[in-house]
Amino acid sequence: MPAQPVTAAILAGGQARRFGGRDKSRLVVDGRSIIVRQVDVLQRVAAEVLVIASDTDRFADLGLAVHADVIPGAGAMGGLYTALEAASSTLVIVVACDLPFLEAAVLERLIELASTGDGAWVRIADRVEPLLACYRRDVRTTIRREILAGRLKLGDLGSTLDMAELDGAELSRFGPPARLLANINTPDDYARIQ
Repeated sequence: MPAQPVTAAILAGGQARRFGGRDKSRLVVDGRSIIVRQVDVLQRVAAEVLVIASDTDRFADLGLAVHADVIPGAGAMGGLYTALEAASSTLVIVVACDLPFLEAAVLERLIELASTGDGAWVRIADRVEPLLACYRRDVRTTIRREILAGRLKLGDLGSTLDMAELDGAELSRFGPPARLLANINTPDDYARIQ
């Protein structure tokens, strides 16, 4: 576990439109639901694990604190803001609920990279992964300002925040990047990882 306390937050508030409204966090991969797999990994690197979801009763079985969006209707940006508001630690790991192959070593590296600046995320070529990232809690003021201005695209935060980057070459030290970054947005995505 990192030297300083870290909070981890699973963002599970999406509507899963491309998945027919099914709860992606409960999909089973290698015999366990994605969210149970994530909680197991996150508890290795964080002193506190939270779930951010509009339906707070849906995750009661996990025994974790579940928080509804502080600013409803702001999508994933609102989920990020809620995670930062709810966290009790200076550093906050934020992950999407549809990432089945989280690795503790990757999260630990993001925590290390986030020790300066506003945080750290994964960058592969021209794409960043803002929901596989570690943010400093104090950037919540900036996130709130972005939401209130109607700027809700997480990938654009790089123009506002000073984010360190874990690039593809370094990520590959922890395993195949395609697997580490695999997420399930559609039934076809789910079929591919089975």
